[in-house]
This record gives sequence, C-alpha cells and structure tokens, in this order.
Amino acid sequence: MPPAGSVVIVTFNSAQHIESCLRSVSASGWECVVVDNASRDDTLVCARHVPGVKVLANSDNRGFAAAANQGVAAASAAMILLLNPDAAAEPSALETLAAGLAPERVGAAAGRLTGAGGVTQVGFTLRRFPTLGTALSEVLLLNRLFPSNPWNRHYRYLDLDHERPSEVEQPAGACLLVKRAAWEQTGGFDEQFWPLWFEDVDFCRRLRARGWKILYEPRSRFRHAGGHSLESLAPGERQLFWYRNLLRYFRKHHGGASVASLRIGILIGMLLRLLATLLGASPEPGPRGAQLTAYAGVIRRCVFGGGRS
Repeated sequence: MPPAGSVVIVTFNSAQHIESCLRSVSASGWECVVVDNASRDDTLVCARHVPGVKVLANSDNRGFAAAANQGVAAASAAMILLLNPDAAAEPSALETLAAGLAPERVGAAAGRLTGAGGVTQVGFTLRRFPTLGTALSEVLLLNRLFPSNPWNRHYRYLDLDHERPSEVEQPAGACLLVKRAAWEQTGGFDEQFWPLWFEDVDFCRRLRARGWKILYEPRSRFRHAGGHSLESLAPGERQLFWYRNLLRYFRKHHGGASVASLRIGILIGMLLRLLATLLGASPEPGPRGAQLTAYAGVIRRCVFGGGRS
C-alpha cells in the first residue's frame, strides 16, 4: 500500500532535533526521507534510531535546495511535506494539512508554526513576496526601529487573521506540503540559491505564476524551535548568504533598476550597521570584530561584486 504522503527533511548538524521530528511524523503512515548534508555531529545516528526512515547521506553540503530536490526525487508519494528538522508535528497535523491540499488547483499548503507556549510564529510562518519597498525597509533597519511600519506589516502578514485558513503567497519552507504534480511542473527548487535562503520564496512565486494556489491551514500545528539553520553558520556567512541570495532573487524576478536600487540600499544599510557596531550598538549578536568583518564582506562581495560570488 503506498504511503499517504512523504516527509522530506534536510539535515545539517541536526542531532539535537531530528529524532523528535521524525518520531512526530513516522507513526502517521507517511514515508520519511532524511537527506543529510554532511553533518559533523550525530545526526545520522539519531535519524537511524527511528525505524523505517530512508536516510540519504551526502558526502558534502549540497545546500538546502539541492538536498530537498534530492529528497523529493527519492520519495514515492503524490504529496511531499518539506519539514525542517527542528519542527515537530502535533497530533492530526499531517491529515489536516493534507485535507487542505485536496482542491484541484491548490498546489501547496502550509501549517501553523508555533514557538514557546504554543504561540504562533507570526511574521515567520507566512510572508508576502518581497518588493523593493519591503526589501529596503529590511536592509535599511527600518523594520528593526519601527516594526509596525506599513511595509513590514504587509510583508510579514501582520494584517492577517492567523486563526483562519487563507490563500497566501509565501509560507515558510520550514513546513510546506506540495503536490508532486505542482512540484514537477514548477521544476522544484532552484539550486542556485546556495546554501540557503530565498529558494522557497522563489519556488512559491513560480508555483503561483503557473496558476497554483497556496493555502495556510492554521488547524495543522507544528512546534518549531527556529533558528536551527543558523547555528552552524558564522556571522560573516549568515550575512553574505542572505544578501547574496536576496540579490539573486531580485535579479530573477525584478528589473535591473530594482536590483541597482537594492544594491545602493544594501550599501547604505551596511554602512549604518558598521557605524552602529563601532558605537557599541550592533544590530546583530556576536563579537564586534566578527560583525565588522561581516558587514565589510557584504559590501565587497554583494554590493561591488554584484552578489554573484
């Protein structure tokens, strides 16, 4: 009997979370596929503790997009749930989410991600597609200083009732159920978004461009620790990968004028961050020297290097 669906989980140094994640979904009758991107901890040992899990161990870090594509290719069901290793399904979450995917033109469905105390992770669970205005409000620190500004409210769906099912633009790739037909028609994730960030945004945009709908189903709940993908990255890597892939997304979906404007905005934003850090008020955690190096690296490689490195 074929599985009701397939759960694809990409791991990298995920030993702390992967076993609880797998146990939350493995008893549901769904197939579980873990693709490990050359973890240096006990991720593979922990994943193999759970019976029936298919584990694919890469010899190097292929990035999230490539590993997710690899996992979907190895999965056998007509529905694929992309799930982060630091997320765990609550009872009936998979069945409820699958019901949301049932209508013919619904290509993907997302559940509700909750943090400590079961609080919905508003601002992360759902977002709209980035525009030049929303991107500039982020890179220029406007969202840090004035979180309720209209660009941020629109971008992070702060104007949405998160208790009601809704058609949405871009759910987090941390928990996204996709019809295989929609995945294949769209071509899966673009592996140029390496190693992470904006591959899910790009995918959802291409999915909707082909006429598929994406639904948010709040009755399908997943506990989500959050921040897992950042733990293994140095500050300089986090900054470089995020800005580089932001620029790649804008080159792919916006005109040259928007890309040029965004690069100017990134330059100003990095100079503001450099100044704040020198004054002892860095907007990012971590040692001051590491942050200064990170901001300078973004200027050198993303602004003047074009973000293609």
